Amino acid sequence: MSKTTTTNTTTKRRRGTPATRSEARGAYLFILPALILMVMFLVIPVLMSFTLGFTNARLGAATSPEFVGFTNFLRALRDDPTFWDALRNIMVFVLVVVPLQGGLALVLALLINQKLRGITAFRVLFFMPVVTSMVVVAMLWKFMYQREGLINSLFGFDVDWLNDPSTALPSVIVMSVWQGVGFHMIIWLAGLQTIGQELYEAASIDGANRWQQFREVTLPGLRPTFVFIFITITISAFSLFTQIDVMTSGGPSNATTTLVYHIIQMGSGRGDVGYASALSLIFFMIVLTVTLIQRALTKDED
Repeated sequence: MSKTTTTNTTTKRRRGTPATRSEARGAYLFILPALILMVMFLVIPVLMSFTLGFTNARLGAATSPEFVGFTNFLRALRDDPTFWDALRNIMVFVLVVVPLQGGLALVLALLINQKLRGITAFRVLFFMPVVTSMVVVAMLWKFMYQREGLINSLFGFDVDWLNDPSTALPSVIVMSVWQGVGFHMIIWLAGLQTIGQELYEAASIDGANRWQQFREVTLPGLRPTFVFIFITITISAFSLFTQIDVMTSGGPSNATTTLVYHIIQMGSGRGDVGYASALSLIFFMIVLTVTLIQRALTKDED
């Protein structure tokens, strides 16, 4: 009898009271709008991209898309020099921006992680470019990079920064690092403030100098933050588009064309949706592979 009563009680608990079921229904109703939006603007486009990449779909075409197999992928690898230019440019951008932006953000975080008067103002100053629209920032720097712009006037140069193939991409890199460093500075700062002060005090008692404290206390304490920052910077760098669209339009001579810019140009500009979808799949595989490698290299051994 006791066993039966216990079983019934457990069953009732699993089913829940009417109030619990009502709360569950309310919770589902609250997440339903977000779920619908996620399906409409994330799941469906991703599935369509995987499907259309194997077809010859075009915007406004009178005929239905036809299955063409791996033709679009072979076209990218063999017959599209712009694809290779875009791949080279984005790899250079990632290899420079990821360590430069992450390292500079860490230096700034160490500088502002001090209990000094007015330090909050410096934090806000460094973070301001992050909350400013990327379009506005890109337009501002575009004017600064002109031959008669502020940079040439200040330093006495006579360089058309964005119209010279040798300086166009480095110019975009400098602007991108400047714009995004404040965000990652705040993340580093949050990581620094999770490290207990008693660890530094113990290291100081043991005779460790500032560099030894940084190497033996700060860096190990920042390992989770390091992984998060460098993965997010990498993904953000691969998705470079707005700066290119506003400042250079991929020029000169494809010197600043990126994969995302090329994909959008092929899909929206030329209406070649099937080929753009295939490029998107290639881009997805590249980013996924790089992210997995980066995650494996920074994974905790334990």
